[in-house]
Amino acid sequence: MSVSNVDRADEQPRAGGTGTERGGAEGSVLVVDDDPTVSEVVAGYLERAGFTVRLAADGPAGLRAAEEHRPDLMVLDLMLPGMDGLEVCRRLRARESGGESGGGESGDRPVPVIMLTARGDEDDRILGLEVGADDYVTKPFSPRELVLRVRSVLRRAQAGAPSGTPQGGPRLAVAGLTLDPAARRVHKDGRELALTLREFDLLAYFLRHPGQVCDRERLMREVWGWDFGDLSTVTVHVRRLRGKIEDDPGSPQLIQTVWGAGYRFDAAPPAGTAPAGGAEDGRA
Repeated sequence: MSVSNVDRADEQPRAGGTGTERGGAEGSVLVVDDDPTVSEVVAGYLERAGFTVRLAADGPAGLRAAEEHRPDLMVLDLMLPGMDGLEVCRRLRARESGGESGGGESGDRPVPVIMLTARGDEDDRILGLEVGADDYVTKPFSPRELVLRVRSVLRRAQAGAPSGTPQGGPRLAVAGLTLDPAARRVHKDGRELALTLREFDLLAYFLRHPGQVCDRERLMREVWGWDFGDLSTVTVHVRRLRGKIEDDPGSPQLIQTVWGAGYRFDAAPPAGTAPAGGAEDGRA
């Protein structure tokens, strides 16, 4: 990432501080970027916002840092030497789900990931979401915007719910799925599922609104808390969620596509009926 990928008009002088870790009280953020100038600018803003910041300059170092000192959130550049951001995110999620050795302890919540992608490169954004990123910021970006995104994602991870999925309340048990809102844990037929932050919130919203058709704008507003944005974000998360909760993601029985309208969660689809839609998006 070049220096031009940070909005320098938004930059402020930062006082001192070198090395790979600096202190704060709001939470810990691991910044993985191979451009030292960008890393320093981002770290400076996060520190002033009260975060502890650790830096890593390539993909393998980022994975090691996440394993040795589990962060509350990772800011991950897509283009990295040694291992690109997509592979870093893919391996991080595999470790969290127990699919790769060296992962975190059982019961750890997935580390939220904000990916830095090129402006206008929709394929990169979709790939990042496909491998488990929770959010993305396009380059060039304002450090202030990035800090706001970090705070927003961490609020959801720590408080447990956006406006459409209130924290706490009774456990939800539907179609072999059990969702505990307070613990933010989901089981399917007794087996715990490794859901990302957004996947959990999306499933919680569906479970609380069974039988209702939800268009992508509504889901983005209620689950993401955004009044506008790239609707492919919703499409990708629905597809990933289907891959984890459906017996056959290619012929989903729970999250149905309602053509031209959106998606509907069917707790108990009628026996012998064909599914309303496959894994394509439900455009309104």
